[in-house]
Amino acid sequence: MDASDLEYRARTRSCCIPPELVSRLLELGHAEEVERQAGRGEWFCALEWARVLGGQDRQVEALEVLDPYLATGWWIAAAATAGLLEEWGRGEEAIALARAHMASARSYAETGGGLALASFARLLARNGLADEAFDLLQPHIDDWSLAKALIDVAQGAGRDEEAAGLLAARIPAGHECDSPWCCRGLEPYLAIGLLATVRERQDRVEEPVALLSTRQFTSLNGRDQLADLFARHNRIDELRTYADTEPLGHAARRLAELLEERGDVDGAITVYRQASEASIRRGNVAVELARLLARHDRYDDAIEVMRALADAPGGAEDWIVDVLCTLYADQGRPQDALAWLDDLKARRGKEEWELFWIRLPLMAACGRVDEAVELTRAHPEGTTSYAAEHVATLLANAGRTEDAVLVLERYAPANTSTLAGYLIDLGRIKDALALLQHTNPPPPAVPTTHLWLDEPPF
Repeated sequence: MDASDLEYRARTRSCCIPPELVSRLLELGHAEEVERQAGRGEWFCALEWARVLGGQDRQVEALEVLDPYLATGWWIAAAATAGLLEEWGRGEEAIALARAHMASARSYAETGGGLALASFARLLARNGLADEAFDLLQPHIDDWSLAKALIDVAQGAGRDEEAAGLLAARIPAGHECDSPWCCRGLEPYLAIGLLATVRERQDRVEEPVALLSTRQFTSLNGRDQLADLFARHNRIDELRTYADTEPLGHAARRLAELLEERGDVDGAITVYRQASEASIRRGNVAVELARLLARHDRYDDAIEVMRALADAPGGAEDWIVDVLCTLYADQGRPQDALAWLDDLKARRGKEEWELFWIRLPLMAACGRVDEAVELTRAHPEGTTSYAAEHVATLLANAGRTEDAVLVLERYAPANTSTLAGYLIDLGRIKDALALLQHTNPPPPAVPTTHLWLDEPPF
Protein backbone atom coordinates (compact mmCIF):
# COMPACT_ATOMS: atom_id res chain seq x y z
CA MET A 1 0.00 0.00 0.00
CA ASP A 2 1.04 3.56 -0.71
CA ALA A 3 -0.11 6.66 1.17
CA SER A 4 -0.60 8.72 -1.99
CA ASP A 5 -2.69 6.01 -3.60
CA LEU A 6 -4.79 5.55 -0.46
CA GLU A 7 -5.29 9.30 -0.24
CA TYR A 8 -6.35 9.54 -3.88
CA ARG A 9 -8.84 6.69 -3.64
CA ALA A 10 -10.34 7.88 -0.37
CA ARG A 11 -10.55 11.52 -1.47
CA THR A 12 -12.10 10.80 -4.87
CA ARG A 13 -14.05 7.69 -3.82
CA SER A 14 -12.83 6.09 -7.06
CA CYS A 15 -11.33 2.62 -7.63
CA CYS A 16 -12.46 1.58 -4.16
CA ILE A 17 -15.46 0.37 -2.19
CA PRO A 18 -17.07 3.53 -0.76
CA PRO A 19 -18.31 3.54 2.84
CA GLU A 20 -22.00 3.38 1.99
CA LEU A 21 -21.44 0.15 0.05
CA VAL A 22 -19.28 -1.28 2.82
CA SER A 23 -22.25 -0.73 5.13
CA ARG A 24 -24.54 -2.41 2.63
CA LEU A 25 -22.27 -5.44 2.40
CA LEU A 26 -22.34 -5.81 6.18
CA GLU A 27 -26.10 -5.31 6.37
CA LEU A 28 -26.64 -8.06 3.80
CA GLY A 29 -24.42 -10.53 5.68
CA HIS A 30 -21.20 -10.28 3.65
CA ALA A 31 -18.89 -9.65 6.61
CA GLU A 32 -16.33 -12.16 5.32
CA GLU A 33 -15.98 -10.20 2.09
CA VAL A 34 -15.49 -6.97 3.99
CA GLU A 35 -12.81 -8.66 6.09
CA ARG A 36 -11.10 -10.00 2.97
CA GLN A 37 -11.13 -6.65 1.22
CA ALA A 38 -9.80 -4.96 4.36
CA GLY A 39 -6.67 -7.05 3.92
CA ARG A 40 -6.38 -6.09 0.26
CA GLY A 41 -5.97 -2.33 0.61
CA GLU A 42 -9.63 -1.27 0.78
CA TRP A 43 -9.46 1.50 3.37
CA PHE A 44 -13.17 1.93 4.03
CA CYS A 45 -13.52 -1.83 4.50
CA ALA A 46 -10.58 -1.84 6.90
CA LEU A 47 -11.96 1.02 8.96
CA GLU A 48 -15.44 -0.45 9.22
CA TRP A 49 -14.13 -3.95 9.95
CA ALA A 50 -11.92 -2.55 12.72
CA ARG A 51 -14.98 -0.90 14.22
CA VAL A 52 -16.89 -4.17 14.05
CA LEU A 53 -14.06 -6.03 15.78
CA GLY A 54 -13.75 -3.33 18.41
CA GLY A 55 -17.46 -3.62 19.12
CA GLN A 56 -16.94 -7.32 19.71
CA ASP A 57 -14.18 -6.57 22.23
CA ARG A 58 -11.54 -7.81 19.80
CA GLN A 59 -9.41 -4.70 19.92
CA VAL A 60 -6.09 -6.40 19.25
CA GLU A 61 -7.43 -7.86 16.01
CA ALA A 62 -8.95 -4.50 15.08
CA LEU A 63 -5.60 -2.76 15.39
CA GLU A 64 -3.95 -5.51 13.34
CA VAL A 65 -6.38 -4.73 10.52
CA LEU A 66 -5.26 -1.09 10.50
CA ASP A 67 -1.53 -1.72 10.98
CA PRO A 68 -0.67 -1.97 7.25
CA TYR A 69 -2.39 1.35 6.60
CA LEU A 70 -0.59 2.99 9.51
CA ALA A 71 2.71 1.69 8.15
CA THR A 72 2.29 3.83 5.02
CA GLY A 73 2.45 7.02 7.10
CA TRP A 74 -0.97 8.14 5.84
CA TRP A 75 -2.35 10.65 8.31
CA ILE A 76 -5.99 9.61 7.84
CA ALA A 77 -5.12 6.12 9.03
CA ALA A 78 -3.29 7.53 12.05
CA ALA A 79 -6.20 9.84 12.93
CA ALA A 80 -8.79 7.07 12.53
CA THR A 81 -6.79 4.60 14.62
CA ALA A 82 -6.29 7.19 17.33
CA GLY A 83 -10.02 7.85 17.28
CA LEU A 84 -10.80 4.17 17.83
CA LEU A 85 -8.32 3.94 20.69
CA GLU A 86 -9.95 6.94 22.31
CA GLU A 87 -13.41 5.41 21.89
CA TRP A 88 -12.12 2.31 23.68
CA GLY A 89 -10.94 4.39 26.65
CA ARG A 90 -7.29 4.24 25.65
CA GLY A 91 -6.70 7.96 25.33
CA GLU A 92 -3.01 7.90 26.27
CA GLU A 93 -2.28 5.37 23.52
CA ALA A 94 -4.28 7.45 21.05
CA ILE A 95 -2.21 10.51 21.84
CA ALA A 96 1.06 8.58 21.62
CA LEU A 97 0.14 7.19 18.22
CA ALA A 98 -0.94 10.56 16.81
CA ARG A 99 2.12 12.28 18.26
CA ALA A 100 4.41 9.69 16.70
CA HIS A 101 2.81 10.23 13.31
CA MET A 102 3.23 14.01 13.53
CA ALA A 103 6.86 13.59 14.55
CA SER A 104 7.79 11.04 11.89
CA ALA A 105 6.24 12.84 8.93
CA ARG A 106 8.82 14.26 6.56
CA SER A 107 6.68 17.23 5.54
CA TYR A 108 3.73 19.33 6.69
CA ALA A 109 1.60 17.76 3.95
CA GLU A 110 2.39 14.26 5.21
CA THR A 111 1.00 15.16 8.62
CA GLY A 112 -2.29 16.07 6.98
CA GLY A 113 -1.61 19.78 7.22
CA GLY A 114 -3.63 22.12 9.37
CA LEU A 115 -6.63 19.85 9.66
CA ALA A 116 -4.59 17.04 11.16
CA LEU A 117 -3.00 19.50 13.55
CA ALA A 118 -6.43 20.69 14.64
CA SER A 119 -7.58 17.08 15.09
CA PHE A 120 -4.51 16.27 17.18
CA ALA A 121 -5.00 19.36 19.35
CA ARG A 122 -8.61 18.46 20.05
CA LEU A 123 -7.52 14.93 20.93
CA LEU A 124 -5.07 16.38 23.44
CA ALA A 125 -7.71 18.67 24.93
CA ARG A 126 -10.26 15.87 25.30
CA ASN A 127 -7.71 13.88 27.27
CA GLY A 128 -6.64 16.46 29.82
CA LEU A 129 -3.87 18.18 27.84
CA ALA A 130 -5.68 21.36 26.82
CA ASP A 131 -2.70 23.57 27.72
CA GLU A 132 -0.44 21.66 25.35
CA ALA A 133 -3.13 21.83 22.67
CA PHE A 134 -3.39 25.60 23.07
CA ASP A 135 0.38 26.05 22.83
CA LEU A 136 0.48 23.83 19.75
CA LEU A 137 -2.14 25.89 17.93
CA GLN A 138 -1.21 29.40 19.03
CA PRO A 139 1.51 29.96 16.38
CA HIS A 140 -1.04 29.12 13.68
CA ILE A 141 -3.73 31.60 14.68
CA ASP A 142 -3.83 33.07 11.16
CA ASP A 143 -5.15 29.79 9.73
CA TRP A 144 -8.96 29.82 10.10
CA SER A 145 -9.41 26.11 10.83
CA LEU A 146 -6.63 26.20 13.43
CA ALA A 147 -7.95 29.41 14.98
CA LYS A 148 -11.33 27.70 15.35
CA ALA A 149 -9.63 24.72 17.01
CA LEU A 150 -7.72 27.05 19.33
CA ILE A 151 -10.98 28.62 20.48
CA ASP A 152 -12.41 25.17 21.06
CA VAL A 153 -9.54 24.11 23.34
CA ALA A 154 -9.04 27.45 25.10
CA GLN A 155 -11.87 26.97 27.55
CA GLY A 156 -10.56 23.65 28.86
CA ALA A 157 -7.13 25.24 29.22
CA GLY A 158 -8.55 28.18 31.17
CA ARG A 159 -7.07 30.51 28.56
CA ASP A 160 -10.11 32.19 27.08
CA GLU A 161 -8.75 35.66 27.82
CA GLU A 162 -5.47 34.86 26.10
CA ALA A 163 -7.35 33.56 23.05
CA ALA A 164 -9.49 36.69 23.03
CA GLY A 165 -6.38 38.85 22.99
CA LEU A 166 -4.95 36.97 20.02
CA LEU A 167 -8.18 37.45 18.10
CA ALA A 168 -8.62 41.10 19.04
CA ALA A 169 -5.16 41.85 17.68
CA ARG A 170 -6.38 40.71 14.27
CA ILE A 171 -9.31 43.11 14.09
CA PRO A 172 -8.09 46.49 12.79
CA ALA A 173 -10.02 49.45 14.14
CA GLY A 174 -12.66 50.61 11.69
CA HIS A 175 -11.91 47.90 9.13
CA GLU A 176 -14.80 46.11 7.46
CA CYS A 177 -14.24 43.27 4.99
CA ASP A 178 -16.58 43.53 2.01
CA SER A 179 -15.93 39.92 0.96
CA PRO A 180 -14.48 36.74 2.47
CA TRP A 181 -11.37 37.23 0.33
CA CYS A 182 -10.68 40.79 1.47
CA CYS A 183 -7.71 40.03 3.72
CA ARG A 184 -4.98 37.46 3.97
CA GLY A 185 -4.63 35.13 6.93
CA LEU A 186 -7.39 35.21 9.51
CA GLU A 187 -9.78 37.75 8.04
CA PRO A 188 -11.12 40.32 10.52
CA TYR A 189 -14.72 39.27 9.95
CA LEU A 190 -13.84 35.69 10.93
CA ALA A 191 -11.81 36.88 13.90
CA ILE A 192 -14.83 38.89 15.05
CA GLY A 193 -17.02 35.78 14.92
CA LEU A 194 -14.55 33.74 16.95
CA LEU A 195 -14.00 36.51 19.47
CA ALA A 196 -17.76 36.82 19.88
CA THR A 197 -17.88 33.09 20.68
CA VAL A 198 -15.29 33.51 23.42
CA ARG A 199 -16.97 36.55 24.96
CA GLU A 200 -20.36 34.84 25.02
CA ARG A 201 -18.74 31.86 26.70
CA GLN A 202 -17.45 34.26 29.36
CA ASP A 203 -21.01 35.52 29.96
CA ARG A 204 -20.09 38.95 28.54
CA VAL A 205 -23.02 38.90 26.14
CA GLU A 206 -23.15 42.62 25.33
CA GLU A 207 -19.68 42.43 23.83
CA PRO A 208 -20.47 39.80 21.18
CA VAL A 209 -23.65 41.68 20.31
CA ALA A 210 -21.60 44.82 19.72
CA LEU A 211 -18.88 42.90 17.88
CA LEU A 212 -21.22 41.11 15.53
CA SER A 213 -23.12 44.31 14.82
CA THR A 214 -19.98 45.68 13.16
CA ARG A 215 -19.94 42.93 10.54
CA GLN A 216 -21.54 43.51 7.17
CA PHE A 217 -22.78 39.90 7.18
CA THR A 218 -23.04 37.64 10.22
CA SER A 219 -24.12 34.49 8.36
CA LEU A 220 -21.88 31.47 7.92
CA ASN A 221 -22.96 28.14 6.45
CA GLY A 222 -26.60 29.22 6.41
CA ARG A 223 -26.72 30.23 10.07
CA ASP A 224 -26.64 33.76 11.43
CA GLN A 225 -24.40 34.04 14.47
CA LEU A 226 -26.04 37.16 15.88
CA ALA A 227 -29.53 35.71 15.47
CA ASP A 228 -28.46 32.49 17.19
CA LEU A 229 -26.97 34.50 20.04
CA PHE A 230 -30.22 36.43 20.57
CA ALA A 231 -32.16 33.16 20.54
CA ARG A 232 -29.88 31.42 23.05
CA HIS A 233 -30.29 34.30 25.50
CA ASN A 234 -34.03 34.67 25.00
CA ARG A 235 -33.66 38.22 23.64
CA ILE A 236 -36.64 37.81 21.39
CA ASP A 237 -37.44 41.50 20.93
CA GLU A 238 -33.92 42.17 19.65
CA LEU A 239 -34.17 39.12 17.44
CA ARG A 240 -37.42 40.47 15.97
CA THR A 241 -35.83 43.82 15.28
CA TYR A 242 -32.80 42.20 13.70
CA ALA A 243 -34.95 39.89 11.57
CA ASP A 244 -36.68 42.95 10.12
CA THR A 245 -33.40 44.18 8.63
CA GLU A 246 -31.30 41.06 7.96
CA PRO A 247 -31.59 40.63 4.16
CA LEU A 248 -30.88 36.91 3.72
CA GLY A 249 -33.78 35.71 5.85
CA HIS A 250 -31.56 33.69 8.21
CA ALA A 251 -32.54 35.75 11.25
CA ALA A 252 -36.21 35.41 10.35
CA ARG A 253 -35.77 31.66 10.14
CA ARG A 254 -34.15 31.56 13.59
CA LEU A 255 -36.99 33.64 15.03
CA ALA A 256 -39.56 31.36 13.41
CA GLU A 257 -37.74 28.28 14.75
CA LEU A 258 -37.78 29.75 18.25
CA LEU A 259 -41.48 30.53 18.07
CA GLU A 260 -42.27 27.05 16.74
CA GLU A 261 -40.26 25.48 19.57
CA ARG A 262 -42.47 27.43 21.99
CA GLY A 263 -45.65 26.23 20.31
CA ASP A 264 -46.45 29.55 18.64
CA VAL A 265 -46.87 28.16 15.13
CA ASP A 266 -49.07 31.05 13.95
CA GLY A 267 -46.42 33.49 15.12
CA ALA A 268 -43.76 31.60 13.17
CA ILE A 269 -45.94 31.65 10.06
CA THR A 270 -46.37 35.40 10.40
CA VAL A 271 -42.60 35.88 10.65
CA TYR A 272 -42.02 33.98 7.42
CA ARG A 273 -44.79 35.82 5.58
CA GLN A 274 -43.36 39.17 6.57
CA ALA A 275 -39.81 38.12 5.73
CA SER A 276 -40.75 36.87 2.27
CA GLU A 277 -41.72 40.40 1.30
CA ALA A 278 -38.37 41.91 2.32
CA SER A 279 -35.78 39.18 1.86
CA ILE A 280 -33.51 39.14 -1.17
CA ARG A 281 -33.91 35.35 -1.05
CA ARG A 282 -37.67 35.20 -1.23
CA GLY A 283 -37.67 31.65 -2.56
CA ASN A 284 -35.72 30.31 0.42
CA VAL A 285 -38.11 31.97 2.87
CA ALA A 286 -41.14 30.60 1.02
CA VAL A 287 -39.70 27.08 1.15
CA GLU A 288 -39.08 27.37 4.89
CA LEU A 289 -42.67 28.57 5.37
CA ALA A 290 -44.07 25.72 3.29
CA ARG A 291 -42.09 23.15 5.23
CA LEU A 292 -43.29 24.64 8.52
CA LEU A 293 -46.89 24.39 7.35
CA ALA A 294 -46.37 20.81 6.19
CA ARG A 295 -44.84 19.82 9.55
CA HIS A 296 -48.12 20.86 11.12
CA ASP A 297 -50.26 19.01 8.54
CA ARG A 298 -51.35 22.19 6.77
CA TYR A 299 -50.47 20.81 3.35
CA ASP A 300 -53.07 22.82 1.45
CA ASP A 301 -51.59 26.05 2.81
CA ALA A 302 -48.05 24.83 2.09
CA ILE A 303 -48.96 23.99 -1.50
CA GLU A 304 -50.63 27.37 -1.90
CA VAL A 305 -47.42 29.11 -0.80
CA MET A 306 -45.31 27.16 -3.28
CA ARG A 307 -47.87 27.47 -6.09
CA ALA A 308 -47.85 31.24 -5.71
CA LEU A 309 -44.07 31.27 -5.95
CA ALA A 310 -43.83 28.79 -8.84
CA ASP A 311 -46.61 30.48 -10.84
CA ALA A 312 -45.00 33.92 -10.55
CA PRO A 313 -42.94 35.16 -13.52
CA GLY A 314 -39.58 33.37 -13.41
CA GLY A 315 -40.60 31.44 -10.31
CA ALA A 316 -40.68 27.93 -11.76
CA GLU A 317 -37.06 27.11 -10.98
CA ASP A 318 -36.28 23.43 -10.70
CA TRP A 319 -35.70 23.44 -6.93
CA ILE A 320 -38.92 25.37 -6.33
CA VAL A 321 -40.90 23.00 -8.54
CA ASP A 322 -39.33 20.01 -6.78
CA VAL A 323 -40.49 21.28 -3.38
CA LEU A 324 -44.00 21.92 -4.71
CA CYS A 325 -44.31 18.46 -6.27
CA THR A 326 -42.89 16.79 -3.18
CA LEU A 327 -45.58 18.47 -1.09
CA TYR A 328 -48.25 17.17 -3.46
CA ALA A 329 -46.77 13.67 -3.27
CA ASP A 330 -46.48 13.74 0.52
CA GLN A 331 -50.17 14.59 0.70
CA GLY A 332 -51.00 11.64 -1.53
CA ARG A 333 -51.77 13.81 -4.58
CA PRO A 334 -49.13 12.91 -7.18
CA GLN A 335 -51.69 13.21 -9.96
CA ASP A 336 -52.26 16.89 -9.06
CA ALA A 337 -48.52 17.50 -9.25
CA LEU A 338 -48.45 15.90 -12.70
CA ALA A 339 -51.34 18.07 -13.82
CA TRP A 340 -49.45 21.17 -12.69
CA LEU A 341 -46.32 20.02 -14.55
CA ASP A 342 -48.39 19.36 -17.67
CA ASP A 343 -49.80 22.88 -17.48
CA LEU A 344 -46.32 24.36 -17.07
CA LYS A 345 -45.07 22.36 -20.05
CA ALA A 346 -47.98 23.59 -22.16
CA ARG A 347 -47.21 27.21 -21.25
CA ARG A 348 -43.54 26.83 -22.10
CA GLY A 349 -43.92 24.57 -25.08
CA LYS A 350 -41.23 22.18 -23.85
CA GLU A 351 -39.93 20.55 -20.69
CA GLU A 352 -36.22 20.76 -19.93
CA TRP A 353 -34.61 17.83 -18.13
CA GLU A 354 -34.25 19.89 -14.94
CA LEU A 355 -38.06 19.79 -14.65
CA PHE A 356 -38.76 16.59 -16.54
CA TRP A 357 -37.08 14.28 -14.01
CA ILE A 358 -39.37 15.62 -11.27
CA ARG A 359 -42.36 13.96 -12.92
CA LEU A 360 -40.83 10.47 -12.94
CA PRO A 361 -41.36 9.49 -9.26
CA LEU A 362 -44.81 11.07 -9.46
CA MET A 363 -45.73 8.79 -12.35
CA ALA A 364 -44.33 5.84 -10.41
CA ALA A 365 -46.51 6.79 -7.44
CA CYS A 366 -49.49 6.56 -9.80
CA GLY A 367 -48.46 3.06 -10.89
CA ARG A 368 -47.13 4.24 -14.25
CA VAL A 369 -43.53 3.02 -14.06
CA ASP A 370 -43.32 1.57 -17.57
CA GLU A 371 -44.88 4.69 -19.03
CA ALA A 372 -42.34 6.82 -17.16
CA VAL A 373 -39.50 4.71 -18.58
CA GLU A 374 -40.78 5.07 -22.14
CA LEU A 375 -41.35 8.79 -21.69
CA THR A 376 -37.79 9.20 -20.49
CA ARG A 377 -36.39 7.36 -23.51
CA ALA A 378 -38.31 9.74 -25.78
CA HIS A 379 -36.91 12.84 -24.08
CA PRO A 380 -34.03 14.62 -25.90
CA GLU A 381 -31.77 13.85 -22.93
CA GLY A 382 -33.23 10.42 -22.28
CA THR A 383 -30.16 8.56 -23.54
CA THR A 384 -27.72 10.20 -21.13
CA SER A 385 -26.11 8.46 -18.16
CA TYR A 386 -27.90 10.77 -15.70
CA ALA A 387 -31.25 9.89 -17.25
CA ALA A 388 -30.34 6.21 -16.94
CA GLU A 389 -29.78 6.63 -13.20
CA HIS A 390 -33.27 8.10 -12.77
CA VAL A 391 -34.80 5.23 -14.76
CA ALA A 392 -32.85 2.69 -12.72
CA THR A 393 -34.10 4.25 -9.50
CA LEU A 394 -37.70 3.94 -10.72
CA LEU A 395 -37.22 0.29 -11.59
CA ALA A 396 -35.37 -0.60 -8.39
CA ASN A 397 -37.99 1.10 -6.23
CA ALA A 398 -40.60 -0.97 -8.04
CA GLY A 399 -38.73 -4.16 -7.08
CA ARG A 400 -37.23 -4.60 -10.54
CA THR A 401 -33.56 -4.48 -9.57
CA GLU A 402 -32.45 -6.77 -12.43
CA ASP A 403 -33.97 -4.34 -14.93
CA ALA A 404 -32.27 -1.42 -13.16
CA VAL A 405 -28.92 -3.19 -13.56
CA LEU A 406 -29.51 -3.75 -17.27
CA VAL A 407 -30.22 -0.05 -17.75
CA LEU A 408 -27.08 1.09 -15.94
CA GLU A 409 -24.78 -1.49 -17.50
CA ARG A 410 -25.25 0.17 -20.87
CA TYR A 411 -23.58 3.30 -19.51
CA ALA A 412 -20.79 1.79 -17.41
CA PRO A 413 -18.48 3.05 -16.01
CA ALA A 414 -20.84 5.98 -15.40
CA ASN A 415 -22.97 5.64 -12.25
CA THR A 416 -20.51 3.05 -10.95
CA SER A 417 -21.44 3.26 -7.28
CA THR A 418 -25.19 3.06 -7.97
CA LEU A 419 -24.78 0.07 -10.25
CA ALA A 420 -22.49 -1.68 -7.79
CA GLY A 421 -25.07 -1.15 -5.05
CA TYR A 422 -27.75 -2.87 -7.11
CA LEU A 423 -25.39 -5.73 -7.92
CA ILE A 424 -24.73 -6.17 -4.21
CA ASP A 425 -28.48 -6.23 -3.58
CA LEU A 426 -28.72 -9.07 -6.11
CA GLY A 427 -25.92 -11.00 -4.44
CA ARG A 428 -23.53 -10.44 -7.36
CA ILE A 429 -20.67 -9.43 -5.08
CA LYS A 430 -17.81 -10.33 -7.42
CA ASP A 431 -19.34 -8.32 -10.26
CA ALA A 432 -19.85 -5.34 -7.97
CA LEU A 433 -16.27 -5.41 -6.71
CA ALA A 434 -14.84 -5.80 -10.20
CA LEU A 435 -16.77 -2.70 -11.24
CA LEU A 436 -15.64 -0.66 -8.26
CA GLN A 437 -12.01 -1.69 -8.36
CA HIS A 438 -11.27 -1.01 -11.99
CA THR A 439 -7.75 0.29 -12.61
CA ASN A 440 -7.15 3.99 -13.17
CA PRO A 441 -3.96 5.79 -14.22
CA PRO A 442 -1.75 6.76 -11.27
CA PRO A 443 -3.13 9.88 -9.60
CA PRO A 444 -1.28 13.18 -9.98
CA ALA A 445 0.67 14.33 -6.95
CA VAL A 446 -1.58 16.49 -4.81
CA PRO A 447 -1.27 17.88 -1.28
CA THR A 448 -2.81 15.67 1.36
CA THR A 449 -6.23 17.09 2.23
CA HIS A 450 -8.98 16.23 4.67
CA LEU A 451 -11.83 14.19 3.25
CA TRP A 452 -14.63 16.21 4.82
CA LEU A 453 -14.75 19.75 6.14
CA ASP A 454 -17.92 20.39 8.09
CA GLU A 455 -17.27 24.05 8.74
CA PRO A 456 -15.54 25.74 5.79
CA PRO A 457 -14.34 29.31 6.27
CA PHE A 458 -16.83 30.71 3.76
